[in-house]
Amino acid sequence: MAQLVVPFFFFLIVLGIIILANAIRVVREYERLVVFRLGRLMGERGPGLVLLIPIIERAIKVDLRTITLDVPSQDIITRDNVSVKVNAVVFYRVVNARDAVVQVQNYLFATSQISQTTLRSILGQQELDELLSERDKLNQALQQVIDRQTEPWGVKVSTVEVKNVDLPQEMQRAIARQAEAERERRAKVINAEGEYQAAARLAEAAAVIAKEPAAIQLRYLQTLAEIATENNSTTIFPVPIDFLRVFMKAAESKP
Repeated sequence: MAQLVVPFFFFLIVLGIIILANAIRVVREYERLVVFRLGRLMGERGPGLVLLIPIIERAIKVDLRTITLDVPSQDIITRDNVSVKVNAVVFYRVVNARDAVVQVQNYLFATSQISQTTLRSILGQQELDELLSERDKLNQALQQVIDRQTEPWGVKVSTVEVKNVDLPQEMQRAIARQAEAERERRAKVINAEGEYQAAARLAEAAAVIAKEPAAIQLRYLQTLAEIATENNSTTIFPVPIDFLRVFMKAAESKP
């Protein structure tokens, strides 16, 4: 009889240690325990040392830190019928541990699924140019929609960022041709604007010379000085017609 009592005594000790170990929980600062007593929600506990009633109480641990969710690439058809692949990243955290456990079966999986469907829905309403150029506005719209849908689960979505927009090869070539045409257009506009300004300046110079005939003589002498600085074997001196008029008048006055 004594031989049976000793093993049974050790069994009770081991069983007591196991039960006591399961009844004592250490909850970190960024964690919370959602406690159920016989299936009834008792609330949140933690951080610190938490004691549970063995067998009667059960606890589910919830992490309150920000979670980074990488949304896989989604096939999206834009409003102007362009097929693209878009992926994004979502930053969210649990702000109400009780709702995250009670209101949804798996808040991690549910948030991932709602992020994918919202990404396809919101971006599918945009045109390709808006998708490429208005990232900030689209990110804000995605964040508001996803956050509104996850709010009953005690999940707060803080940021949504569209990462990559993959275009088909033919669309990339079309965009490249469009960009090249735009650059050529800008170059022609700039060139035409330069010619217009140069013509305006020349007209102003002509008006000044017309008012002051001596200005053309000064310009003539300046041109001669510039020609003389060059190593030329032959130098041509243009003679203004005003110089010749003096001699022409003198010849006409002679009998």
